[in-house]
Amino acid sequence: MGLSGYLPLAATTAAERSMANRDVPLFLAHGRFDPVIPFARGVASRDALAAMEYDIEWHEYPMEHAVCPEEVVDLNDWLVKVLAKA
Repeated sequence: MGLSGYLPLAATTAAERSMANRDVPLFLAHGRFDPVIPFARGVASRDALAAMEYDIEWHEYPMEHAVCPEEVVDLNDWLVKVLAKA
């Protein structure tokens, strides 16, 4: 799960990818107006993980570097879905 974050070590992440974490689902969300971690960094991180074939659920919101109620609902829905498969 990543909320308003980015992947600073994408090359390391690719090198450390293994069969053990291959199928781990990821929830990523970012505010389009984030002044702390620019939206473009979040998108680039999502794209880097997608290129490594991670299972990503991506959400973006009209907010800055924060958490909004809609994001909490989306995260809850994702957790319920993922944990139901466990």
